[in-house]
Amino acid sequence: MVITNDISLPPDEELTVQELNLSTSALRAGAFHLGKHCENQNNEFMLCRQELDDPRACISEGKAVTSCALDFFRKVKKTCHEEFLQYATCLDKSSGNMAFGNCRKTQGVLDKCVLDNLGIERPDYGYFTRAKVHSTEREAPPKPIKKEYPDATPGLPEDYPKPPAKYGSRFHWLE
Repeated sequence: MVITNDISLPPDEELTVQELNLSTSALRAGAFHLGKHCENQNNEFMLCRQELDDPRACISEGKAVTSCALDFFRKVKKTCHEEFLQYATCLDKSSGNMAFGNCRKTQGVLDKCVLDNLGIERPDYGYFTRAKVHSTEREAPPKPIKKEYPDATPGLPEDYPKPPAKYGSRFHWLE
């Protein structure tokens, strides 16, 4: 994106939010439940980004996503800390690519704890790839007006003389 003098950037105070200071294995361990817990905020943010195509217009939605993620991980830490740490450690240590397949037992323990304490059921396989309709309170952006251009050349009048082609027709096999 090229920035010129007429583009206004938001101040640093507006962009500064508390970050999620978690490792990759911790984010991976909580990813499915986090996605389900913060689904509405994520969909609102992605809809804003898709419709407006300007990251500056979606700062408040991005802050809502970060706030929801912080809230989710605080709840997990309060209620399922040991189970979460076991699962994250298993993901980290069991394989080089943090595969889920080696940690199904600890995943089941975490899933049960999150369901019992937070009421969030682990989404089934393919849940996040399904098409869903998201209803929003935000106004839809104005649709761009289609430009109509007049014909570049006006047609010939009906009585204009049309002599035969000088060297014959291009479609000589039709004659």
